[in-house]
Amino acid sequence: MTQDAAGGPTTQNDEEQAARQAALHDEQDRPEARLAKAVGAAEHALIEFEIAVETFRVEVENFSRLHHQKLGPMYARLDELDARIAEARAARSGDPEDLRKAQEARDLVLPMPGVDELFHDWIDSDGLSPEAAAMLTDQPVQAPKRVRPSDEARKLYRELVRKSHPDLAQDEIERARRDEFIARVNAAYGLGDEAQLRKLAEEWAAGPVPAAPRPSERDELYARLEWLAQRKELLAVVARELEESAIGAMLRMAPDDPDRLLEEIAEQLLAQVAEREAELTALVQ
Repeated sequence: MTQDAAGGPTTQNDEEQAARQAALHDEQDRPEARLAKAVGAAEHALIEFEIAVETFRVEVENFSRLHHQKLGPMYARLDELDARIAEARAARSGDPEDLRKAQEARDLVLPMPGVDELFHDWIDSDGLSPEAAAMLTDQPVQAPKRVRPSDEARKLYRELVRKSHPDLAQDEIERARRDEFIARVNAAYGLGDEAQLRKLAEEWAAGPVPAAPRPSERDELYARLEWLAQRKELLAVVARELEESAIGAMLRMAPDDPDRLLEEIAEQLLAQVAEREAELTALVQ
């Protein structure tokens, strides 16, 4: 037991507690501690923002699906009626401009399939694949060219496999490095690429790339804050695109009762369908 500044007795436990509190206060005053606190707050805010954006995305997706199911047939009926009306006008007038408009209206109802839909994997950036060209010209499909690695390529391959085989690894990190390397060796040998095998042999002889020095705690925290800020910017773009989309705008018009909004739009579409049908009837009589 000792005497404090006021003359009162103090215990060793009191002194230890005071020392711990002082150490804790010093730790909290560290710049890294303040940064860590800021990172924690930013992480929490980002999580909440992500939840809000994802919730709205799901709402937009669900409303879009419902919109298509309920109103899609009405829009399709309107397009069909517009095409028939344009065709009826063109048939009456024979005017080239009316014929062009009729064709455009019909194209909206029956859009031309894209090239990728017609040919699927037959066409790539280089044009028709050899297999597709052979089939279209009634030529026999050529078998893929067989690769015969040279003796030197086989020698390089065996040496590389003996040196870099994953079973020689001492830990999981080394095994992963060897797995990735041997995959590249196998790919080069499969192509009979002797030059690439030589490059891989030089790479293996040079040894693994030295690990980058670990950043300081402060640098890691600053990097984390920067990443969080970038992530928030990306989410803000997604949120803005959702809000500015046609479905998002509709949801904002009736956030509390979107089903009622669909009913109102359906009533308007039914009225338009009735008008178009009456117009078509008048044209074909």
